[in-house]
Amino acid sequence: MILLSIFLLVIGLIMVIKPSIVWLITESWKTNDASGPSDLYNWSTRFGGVMFIISGIGVMVVVLV
Repeated sequence: MILLSIFLLVIGLIMVIKPSIVWLITESWKTNDASGPSDLYNWSTRFGGVMFIISGIGVMVVVLV
């Protein structure tokens, strides 16, 4: 379970700090001009990253307590 929490924290941090990496891996192949992620995509990816971080912290708290 600790590995799960570490995984969630790392992915969450990547999503918050650099959402363009997530876009490059998951969405860039769907566009012709590959101009980059939109502002809405960046916002929603960062929001998802915060949810991952909260989940990772929650799992760690449950495991350690």
